[in-house]
Amino acid sequence: MADLKNLGYWSLGAVALIGLGSAANAQFQSTPAQIPATGSLTENVDFADVDDDGDMDAILADGGDTQQDQNRFYVNLGGLQAGSVGFFQDQTAARMPVQNTDGRDIEFADIDQDGDFDIYTSNTAQLLNQGNHWWVDTSGAGNYQDQTATRWVGLGAAGSSIPPSAVLAGNTFIDWSCDCDFGDMDNDGDLDLFHGTYGGAFGGNVPTRLFLNNGSGFFSEFNPSGFQLPITTIANGNPGIWCQGTQTANTFDTTGAQCDVASSALDIDAVDADGDFDLDLLHGARQEAPRYFLNRHSQIGILRWVDITGSALPAGYWSGGDNYEQEQADMDNDGDWDLYGLNWPGLSDAVFNNASTGSAIVYNGMQTLASSGNDDNEGDFFDYDNDGDMDLIVAAFLGTDRLYRNNYAGGAPGSFSFTQVTPAGLTSGRALDSDVADVDNDGDYDIMTAEDAGNNEKLYKNILNPGDNKAALIAKTEQLANNTAAAAGRPARATIKDSGNYYTTWYNTNKVRITVDGCTLPDITAITSQGNVFRAIVPGNLVGAVGYTWRSSDEHGNTGVSSVKNYTGSFGGAHAVAFGTGSAGTTGIPVIKALSVAFPGTTSHIAVTGLPAGTTTLLYVTDAKLGAALYLPGLCNVNIAGTILAQKQGPADANGCMVGSFPIPAGAPVGLKFYAEGFGLNGIAGDLLSSTQGLEVTVQ
Repeated sequence: MADLKNLGYWSLGAVALIGLGSAANAQFQSTPAQIPATGSLTENVDFADVDDDGDMDAILADGGDTQQDQNRFYVNLGGLQAGSVGFFQDQTAARMPVQNTDGRDIEFADIDQDGDFDIYTSNTAQLLNQGNHWWVDTSGAGNYQDQTATRWVGLGAAGSSIPPSAVLAGNTFIDWSCDCDFGDMDNDGDLDLFHGTYGGAFGGNVPTRLFLNNGSGFFSEFNPSGFQLPITTIANGNPGIWCQGTQTANTFDTTGAQCDVASSALDIDAVDADGDFDLDLLHGARQEAPRYFLNRHSQIGILRWVDITGSALPAGYWSGGDNYEQEQADMDNDGDWDLYGLNWPGLSDAVFNNASTGSAIVYNGMQTLASSGNDDNEGDFFDYDNDGDMDLIVAAFLGTDRLYRNNYAGGAPGSFSFTQVTPAGLTSGRALDSDVADVDNDGDYDIMTAEDAGNNEKLYKNILNPGDNKAALIAKTEQLANNTAAAAGRPARATIKDSGNYYTTWYNTNKVRITVDGCTLPDITAITSQGNVFRAIVPGNLVGAVGYTWRSSDEHGNTGVSSVKNYTGSFGGAHAVAFGTGSAGTTGIPVIKALSVAFPGTTSHIAVTGLPAGTTTLLYVTDAKLGAALYLPGLCNVNIAGTILAQKQGPADANGCMVGSFPIPAGAPVGLKFYAEGFGLNGIAGDLLSSTQGLEVTVQ
């Protein structure tokens, strides 16, 4: 008879060897030694380089269904910490307010536009009455203070839909919030807030709300209806608060007469779905139909929302409860954001092609993912294998987390499909969330999962990816119309997709490069509107043939460049007039011209052109001019005099241009004049320099 004890030993050994062999070939490897062991009930994780030292830090929302808990801060030990990048240390006590809540979601957002990452925490009143909180970085390096008492404006007051009885001491309000999303909903350059809720006991009868940022991080409710609820729930027939029409639960009417702003939302997502550069809203629902809302700001010039669920999503897109989450990503590199619904058709996950046009949001071509009939909780897109398309990680509440490879290989929109990757190196647990980031700065994207039921969070390191070498795709950029020069800047927007999820792309360095009559101006910095939209302010005072291109550079050194957009800027008055006489150089007499109109508080762009590429060029701005050109023997003609106000020196670019950009004080009086002249180190006939005519510029 065989020795059963030894048989058991060898059987277990064989299993262990099989497991080791699988792990050795897997894409990801669990690294428990690199992350603190919390053993908590963690709902959500979010990444940002909070201390601005070149690596990704993490925050975690804790609480769960059965307890109040402290949210956590994990600092990456690279950079300023001078430790090993990709290893995390819990610095909650030193950096965060001491505050036990039933935390469901935690989001980074620069709410006050000071360049650092503030935090918004979503909490549920499931166990006791509580609301969401604003934690503001007061140091610029990741040290947080609770400023909830001042950041909400007018809760429960006139114009607010919140009943006064729901407003709590400390200036928050009772709600059952599981996910909230930021985005610049009204194209004014700051981040607004969609505050999602699932209602008491998952009732789905408490409305989602929209709060607008005043530009400094103070939030007032957007409630054009003016209606205030008498209790926390909304009833059929009440105004839709922020949405056009009357509240009608589970409506599929798309005329604007009805809307449903109250469902059991565990997740909401703001993206531009139809290519008009406004952020639209994908509104989840745990046990009702997930919903879609169209933002009409670009079409009508004011913020207005329409419930288009009935026309945006195809028949059969959902079939019951457990619709925990959804995500959007460009799965086929066509410049629009396709859709993933977790547990939407039953317990299966599905993907949908974005077939939207400029006049309608439409998703079709539903595909159910293989092996997805599971109790999943969250999905995230990223290009784990560096093949140029967006793959998918699914955090499973029951069973093993799953990795899906996108098989898109070019072709028509919608020709993507997904195959489960095995072995992936992912394990089982009680995952409620996953987020991706290159935590160890090795050029690929790793995964962290938030774990429930007393489990430790998991950090999966990407070990087989050779590194991200794919540039961002900037498929759609906003076309600016021809204009008459004015002092006000002109917002221009673009949608950008990169190898990480959309929230990692927010951290790209994004610029707009502008040329006027072929001369290049200093780059303009673009900021994230969150979702998939980015925004820059093009100077409104430009005159001439204007071209602009977008550039997006990721953390791995890859830069994507858009196609060029063009418009013409003009001005009726004589804002800049040439005078005097220049001196010839090797390519003739160089030319000086104003590329912009000088308005108070703007930047004046002046170009010296007509020089050989690389020629050392000088540009001077003064407060006086000469009545006639003065020849300086051995140098050139000079046309300006007086005090030098500004100057620029540099090489002429490939187009023979050098541009000087000089700020005009906001208090400069209209009619004030200044004078400019350019010089090139390419003189002839015994002269060292060539020179332009003088240019008299008048502040308008």
